[in-house]
Amino acid sequence: MAKKKKRDEQKGGARPAAGSADGRQGVDVRSFLYVGGRDCQVAHLRQIASNFGAELIHHDGGLREAVSRIDTVLPSVDCVFCPIDCISHDACLRVKSGCKKFGKTFIPLRNGSKSSLERALQTLNERNDNP
Repeated sequence: MAKKKKRDEQKGGARPAAGSADGRQGVDVRSFLYVGGRDCQVAHLRQIASNFGAELIHHDGGLREAVSRIDTVLPSVDCVFCPIDCISHDACLRVKSGCKKFGKTFIPLRNGSKSSLERALQTLNERNDNP
């Protein structure tokens, strides 16, 4: 627990977001699951998340990883981002039902681009700044 607190202090702590794309309020984005997207961009996406004080956990959406792994990761994250153009239907349905089950915020992204994730994180921060 002390490690997590120290890590949060070093990052300046991610600010809680006042809302999300689906209208739910109060998402404290310190870690999130990113399901789908392009493997070649994962390192870039992690850097973007780090710039916002968050940790990105990636699941490839069922290409090589079992879709059932999503269920084991969901309880440990604050929200889930899914680029709707780069994910299987099975993985997307699994994520949506898992988010309902565990009370996590589901944030669909228009596409798997780096800028799409950056805009979504910026929007969450802006909502926190202007409640």
